[in-house]
Amino acid sequence: MLFSQKFGNIYLMRRLLSNIISATLGLWLALLYVPKVVIRAYPSSNFFGVPLTAQWEIVLVLGITLGLLNYFLRPVLKALTLPLEILTLGLFTIVINMGLVWILDSIFDELYVPILMPLLYTTLIVWGLNIIISFFLVKNK
Repeated sequence: MLFSQKFGNIYLMRRLLSNIISATLGLWLALLYVPKVVIRAYPSSNFFGVPLTAQWEIVLVLGITLGLLNYFLRPVLKALTLPLEILTLGLFTIVINMGLVWILDSIFDELYVPILMPLLYTTLIVWGLNIIISFFLVKNK
């Protein structure tokens, strides 16, 4: 029993790590390749008292936050919207993921993602990277 609990914890930690890595890389790639996506550092930017002066620091904080939102909030939202998931054959997941990126945009002033196509492209980049990274990092037995 102890071995299975330990294996379960390793699986969950790998899943959390894959969410954080894919969110960070996805936001960075969206910043580079999606027009109108802006991540900027303000002189007053800080995270719990730690000053953030470089753009990569802000991308890292945004990626960790989006990874945590994907890990904890997405399963709850998917359970609440299960009838819509069934009716749309799973395509409503994209709307849920877009909502999570929009929530991240609302929380942080340093991130600006316009509401329709750039938000969709950013969501698809993060989603695709999450699938690829989860395939290699998270082994399901």
